[in-house]
Amino acid sequence: MDVDGLVLFPGAGSGADHPSLLVIEEAVAPLPVSRVDFAYRSEGRRFPDRAPKLIVEVVDAVNRAAEQWDTDPSRLVIGGRSMGGRMASMALAEGAVKAAGLVLVSYPLQPHKEPEALRTAHLEAVAVPTLFVSGDLDAFGTPQELRRAHALVSGPVSVEWVEGGRHELKRKADNADVAGRIATWLTC
Repeated sequence: MDVDGLVLFPGAGSGADHPSLLVIEEAVAPLPVSRVDFAYRSEGRRFPDRAPKLIVEVVDAVNRAAEQWDTDPSRLVIGGRSMGGRMASMALAEGAVKAAGLVLVSYPLQPHKEPEALRTAHLEAVAVPTLFVSGDLDAFGTPQELRRAHALVSGPVSVEWVEGGRHELKRKADNADVAGRIATWLTC
């Protein structure tokens, strides 16, 4: 994939310095990476703002990165872990931002313990190459449920399963494995 940079957003309970995001940045070097905190984290709050505010933050961060790297947002890949990836996918689906691709690590298919409340309505509007990387033991979506969600994306989809991985993908080996898979996908 011929792109000019990668913009990553963290999950709800972590920040831009999350070890998995740092490992991804290392793995894709020399491609520039912007790891971005949401305002609620920078302000010391524990709970995320609502999606509309977070989507605006995604758009602003992608535009800042494009300006910093002297490129167009359509030349960047965006995404992140869990909620961060979900917000990037929503911003893209709404047409609020352009991107060359989308990386979704541990996509939170459903709220915790609410399997009927699937977060898939926007996925049909995602028309860029998309990489999903999920643990096959993720409590926020079983492989079967996630496969149905992957099928909704209108752009080309690549899927990588981390065997024995849970939503957090906490093990260092999982993080390195995920980062390597992302780096490989970006170079295809």
